[in-house]
Amino acid sequence: MSKELEYLSHHVSLGRMSRRDFLGRAAALGVATPFVNSLPSSVAMAEEPVRGGIIKAAIQGGQTTNSLDPAAISSQIPFNFSKVWGEYLVALEPGGLERRLAEEFGSSADAKVWTFKIRNGVEFHNGKTVTAEDVVATLERHSNEQSRSGALGITRGIESIKAQGRDVVVTLKEGNSDLPYLMADYHFIIQPNGGKDDPAAGISAGPYKVAVNQPGTRHVGERFKNFWQPDKMGFADQVEIIVVNDPTAQTSALQGGQVHMINRVEPKIVDLLKHVPGVEIKPVSGPGHVGFIMQCDTAPFDNFDLRMALKLAINREEMADKIQRGYGSVGNDFPINASYPLFTEIEQRPYDPDKAKFHYNKSGHDGTVLLRTANVAFPGAVDAAQLYQQSAAKAGIKLEIKREPGDGYWSEVYLKQPFCATYWSGRPTQDQIYSTFYQSSAQWNETHFFNEKFDKLLTEARAEFDQDKRKNLYHQMALIVRDQSGFIIPMFIPNIDAISDKVGGFGPGINFELMDGYALDKCWLKA
Repeated sequence: MSKELEYLSHHVSLGRMSRRDFLGRAAALGVATPFVNSLPSSVAMAEEPVRGGIIKAAIQGGQTTNSLDPAAISSQIPFNFSKVWGEYLVALEPGGLERRLAEEFGSSADAKVWTFKIRNGVEFHNGKTVTAEDVVATLERHSNEQSRSGALGITRGIESIKAQGRDVVVTLKEGNSDLPYLMADYHFIIQPNGGKDDPAAGISAGPYKVAVNQPGTRHVGERFKNFWQPDKMGFADQVEIIVVNDPTAQTSALQGGQVHMINRVEPKIVDLLKHVPGVEIKPVSGPGHVGFIMQCDTAPFDNFDLRMALKLAINREEMADKIQRGYGSVGNDFPINASYPLFTEIEQRPYDPDKAKFHYNKSGHDGTVLLRTANVAFPGAVDAAQLYQQSAAKAGIKLEIKREPGDGYWSEVYLKQPFCATYWSGRPTQDQIYSTFYQSSAQWNETHFFNEKFDKLLTEARAEFDQDKRKNLYHQMALIVRDQSGFIIPMFIPNIDAISDKVGGFGPGINFELMDGYALDKCWLKA
C-alpha cells in the first residue's frame, strides 16, 4: 500500500475522513474498489471522537523560566502547550502540508513572491477576527532582531511582507520553493497584532484557551467554544500538561493512571512498559537526533584539532546500541538522514582512538574537558555522556561529566555553556534545519559556527530548482558541517511516546513527539 493510501486509511480509522471521501481519493490514486474493500475493518468502521473529560499528559522538558512567547519556544513543555492554544498558517501532516489559517497559497514562477489567502471568520480567543494584518505583524515580529525568535534564521530571507485585503504577500530576497514548509515552524503562531502588544499573552486561535500557566509546574487549556474547526480538534473539555522532568516519576504517573500520555520514553524501559496492562508504546522514527555541541569561538573548542579529536573519540555504534536499544541509528556529525528529500550518503566517521589521540596532542590542550548533561537533554543523555567519557579515555582524553539539574538546563546551560548535551527534532526540509541551527546569522547557531562558504551554498540551494544540482549543494554543506562545525551527532533517535489505552485518536507524527505536539488537540478519552 502506498504511503498516501496508508495516510488516508489512518485518517478514516480516526474519524477524520468519511469512507465516501476515502473511496474517492483512493480511486484518484488508481486503487481498485476490491482492494479498498479488503482493507482493515478499522477503515470501514471509523472510531468516532468522544467529547468531554480532561486529558492529562506528564511531559519532560519544562522549567520555571518558560514563557508563552512563541518566539522563545525552545523545549518540550512550551512546544506542546503552544500547540494547544496556538494556530498557524499551515501545519505539516504525514500526508503533506495542511492549510490552517491560510486557506490557499501560491507563488510566482521564480518562487520569490508568495501569496497566502487568510480564511474568513476565524476568531481569536479575545473575540477579535484573524486578519491578514495580524499575520503580517506576526512575521514582522519574528523578523525583528529584538524578538530573539528561534525562527530568525528563517525570516532573514524575507525582503518584505504586506497585507492586501485577505492576502498576505511575502517577497523574498531569493527564490525559495520551500517557503510554505518554513511557515509551519512552531514559532510562527499567529497572534493579535502579531503579539507586538503582549507576546506572552497566550492568545491565538487554537482549539483551547490558556486557563492555567504555571511554568515549571502545570499548564491547562480550556476548550475554545468558537474554535473554527471543532470537528477536527478540541474534543476534551480541558487538557492539562504536568511538568515531570524525572523519567521514573513520569512513567509511574502513566502506570498509575494519573495521566494519559507521556513523552520521551527511554528505550531501555520500552520492553518493560509493553507488558504493563493499559499502556501502549508509540515509537515513530524520523530525523530527530541527539549529541553534544561545542562553541567554536570559545576556548578550548576554538581549536580545530581539539574538536576533531572529540569527534573521533566517540563510539557511535556502541552508544546507539546501548542507549537506543535498536530504536535509533548511528549519526555522522551532520543533521540529515534518509528521511529527508535530497539526502546523500557520506562516508561514516569511525571511532578511532589513535587518530583522536593524534589530533588531541596536536591541539596542545592539557587537562580535562568539561561536558555538561542532564536527563532532560535527551532520553539516556546521562548514560550517553558516561559512555562518551569511557571511549574518550582510550584516546587519552579526560572528559569530566557534570550532571546539571533539569530545571534551568535549557535557560542556563544550553546556548550558554561551551560544551553540553542537546537534542534536535527534525524539520520538514534541509533548508529549514540548516537555516535554524547552522547559518551564521541564525538565532540558534548553537556552536557559534560562522562559515561564509556554507552560508553562500545555503543561499544558492534555496534558489536552485534543479533537484540534482540542489542535492549536490546540500552534499557540500553536509561535508562542511561534519568536518568544521562544533556538532557531534552520534545518533538519530525516534520519538517514543506512551499512552493509556483509554486514549482514542492517537496517530503518527513526523518530526516531533506526541503527534508533532497535536496529541492533546486531536485525541479524546474513549467512552
